[in-house]
Amino acid sequence: MFRYIFGGVLTLWDILIPIIVGVVCGAGGWFGGYWYRRNIAEAKVAKAEDAVKQMIDAAQKRAETIKKETILEAKEEVYKLKSENERENRERRNEIQRSERRLLQKEELLDKKIEAIEQREENAVKKQKEIEASEAEINEMKARQLKELETISGMSMDEAKDILLESVEHDARHEAALMLREIEQKTKEEADKRARNIVSLAIQRCAADHVAETTVSVVALPNDEMKGRIIGREGRNIRTLETATGVDLIIDDTPEAVILSGFDPVRREVARIALEKLIMDGRIHPGRIEEMVEKARKEVDVQIREAGEQAIFECGIHGLHHELVKLLGRLKYRTSYGQNVLKHSIEVSHLAGIMAAEIGANVTLAKRAGLLHDIGKAIDHEVEGPHVQIGADVAKKYRENNQVINAIMAHHGDVEPATVEAVLVQAADAISAARPGARRETLENYIKRLEKLEEIANSFEGVDKSFAIQAGREIRIIVKPENVNDADTIIMAKEIVKRIETELEYPGQIKVNVIRETRAVEFAK
Repeated sequence: MFRYIFGGVLTLWDILIPIIVGVVCGAGGWFGGYWYRRNIAEAKVAKAEDAVKQMIDAAQKRAETIKKETILEAKEEVYKLKSENERENRERRNEIQRSERRLLQKEELLDKKIEAIEQREENAVKKQKEIEASEAEINEMKARQLKELETISGMSMDEAKDILLESVEHDARHEAALMLREIEQKTKEEADKRARNIVSLAIQRCAADHVAETTVSVVALPNDEMKGRIIGREGRNIRTLETATGVDLIIDDTPEAVILSGFDPVRREVARIALEKLIMDGRIHPGRIEEMVEKARKEVDVQIREAGEQAIFECGIHGLHHELVKLLGRLKYRTSYGQNVLKHSIEVSHLAGIMAAEIGANVTLAKRAGLLHDIGKAIDHEVEGPHVQIGADVAKKYRENNQVINAIMAHHGDVEPATVEAVLVQAADAISAARPGARRETLENYIKRLEKLEEIANSFEGVDKSFAIQAGREIRIIVKPENVNDADTIIMAKEIVKRIETELEYPGQIKVNVIRETRAVEFAK
């Protein structure tokens, strides 16, 4: 059977030997692989163990290094802290030592001062005792001397005291007068210098035009034949013109001229314009005259309003009532001592404003009050009373403030000025009026004023002669030296000034100069 299958006859060993060989070979291979894997695993384990040991050794070394570095850093920090504390302790000890030294020095100084004070007190007590002893000795000597003086002079102590007091009083009065004169001179020099600067600056900066007008106006004629036409048949034309204007026409031998005379400057201006229009027109009869007079009135009203507006514009004033503006314009045709009142008012406004600016006062108020101070003169020929009161009433009527009203009432000294601006208006009014050539004065009034000046001066006891000089701006008084001493001249000058201010009215100021002169005359023979 076996031989049939495998092509021959097989024995059992033939079958078992390959199986045994296969089994032996499989077992050997298994043991060999096992041994090989075991050796490789052991080698890997040993290698891993070596790596772990190396890592542990490195970690230990690193830990030792970090430990040493940390210990060193801690030691260094401790050393630093210790050094810093030692330094601070040294500084504190040094500061304490310095403070102790200063305290010791102060204590030593205090001890020395206390010793010096005690020594001074001892010396003061000794000096006080010496002074008391000296005073007692002096009083005793004084009593003995007084008794001896009373015995020698034959006067009691009270009588001698009265004589001494009289002598001292006389000396004191003399010294007081000298002091007063010196103080007044210094004050006057300073005040005059300051006032001159302010006033001169104000005058230099105020360059207003001035017009001196009179109570008459002259109208030029093309020829003398025109006079007959103005008179008219039986004088009807001239009568109509005089009746319509309220102005007198003077037709005389003056060649080619007609004179208009009237105290109302507005009416005179209306008559002048109407007459000039009639002359240019050539038709002169009563109907035409009335027509031209009416046109002239309207034209003058326009001129008055424009003059008022120009005045407030020139002075820089705002918010003025329109009726006050018209009254200001009427001042253009009003004169006072030959000085145009509107020009004078504008000049006063400028001067007061400039002086107010110099001293730091209210410039607007000063200029407003200066412009309105003579507003009463616009209607003083229509309303009774002084122009000051009229002006104040008009200002009240048109709601001007109380400071402006006070300045109007005070500019001639009728009431006391309530503000510094009112005083400036007074000064500006005096400057404008006293300017040479600003006003004209009649010869009669001028002579009366000079005579009154000399009369006041001569009424004082001890006056020898007096002379009013410089057009009444100065009075020179010669006193008798045997009756008036140097101190009395100062008192006399003040009293004369008071009399002049009380009894006289004058523009500007008057200088009172009292002169005392002593002469010794001998003749050589």
